[in-house]
Amino acid sequence: MKKQITTPNAPAAIGPYSAGIAAGGFVFVSGQLPVDPGTGALCAGTIGDMTRQSLRNVIAVLEAAGSGADRIVKTTVFLADLGDFAAVNEAYAAFFEGEPPARSCVQVARLPRDARIEIEAIAAL
Repeated sequence: MKKQITTPNAPAAIGPYSAGIAAGGFVFVSGQLPVDPGTGALCAGTIGDMTRQSLRNVIAVLEAAGSGADRIVKTTVFLADLGDFAAVNEAYAAFFEGEPPARSCVQVARLPRDARIEIEAIAAL
């Protein structure tokens, strides 16, 4: 059995997918762009600011499912420019004290809305 997760605290899906799905004791969070859920606008500022907004969106979906940042077991970070790797790491590290989750980070040709970063996650319920 699976359950769709939605919340007004994270951006609405921009296609035929769910922001999150709870199934089998886990929450699977779709890639979150650095979009302000209140305005729908892409975050302005540094790649660090964008990283923090994407992670806040991930966490909002997790919290709507009854999980949270401390239960994340795996993330995938998609970057438009791998040259941003160090700055992303600095902002990302602040969200995960102690034992950070497993992670992949890849450069991609293009992201929706021409964003510079997108982050998806898997967390325990």
